[in-house]
Amino acid sequence: MIISRQKPFSDILAALEEVNRVFLVGCAKCATVCKAGGEEEVWQMQEALTGAGKVITGSVVIDEACHMLRAGRDLRAKREMVEEADAFLVLACGAGVQSISTASGTRTVAGLDTLFLGNIRRFGQFEQKCSLCGDCLLTETAGICPVTVCPKGLLNGPCGGMDEGRCETDPDAECVWVQIHERLVAQGKAERLAVIIPPKDFSRMLKPGKLKLEK
Repeated sequence: MIISRQKPFSDILAALEEVNRVFLVGCAKCATVCKAGGEEEVWQMQEALTGAGKVITGSVVIDEACHMLRAGRDLRAKREMVEEADAFLVLACGAGVQSISTASGTRTVAGLDTLFLGNIRRFGQFEQKCSLCGDCLLTETAGICPVTVCPKGLLNGPCGGMDEGRCETDPDAECVWVQIHERLVAQGKAERLAVIIPPKDFSRMLKPGKLKLEK
């Protein structure tokens, strides 16, 4: 899921300085789980903006704000409220913000900072496990991504700074290559450690990414 957090309220107010009437948009998926842009956060933002003298023309929490067709449909369902607004304040990831800005010519303000693609360890605790590199190594590294989990992104074993199995950059963290080694040994696949992983194919990270499924 996409991990995000709300921008400081002072930054949001500064972005809305010349705006009087605001329509709020949230996301029922990732932003809700992150407690950044769900029903509760949209209501809290409405209260805060009203207290700051803004007029809230309406709000909607879209099932998936990054779904461009759905975002357009949900905004059309509240057309009168949308048309009354001087700007949208979108409590969703960057993809969601761009879905909203594409669906309408109204000024769009991002209320969240998009941080990373993350795993949920437990409620309210998120960890980055994947860098979306487009050249996945997880089969070779026992399902652990050294590109992301290793601060140096090392592909073929630990660095010289590893000390007693601990990471040089974060002594509280176990070296990811120690984790990979232990898991491969437990799986009876220790011989994979002798296979040299070639340099990453960074051409797969060219932006913007696109994928069109064949029918």
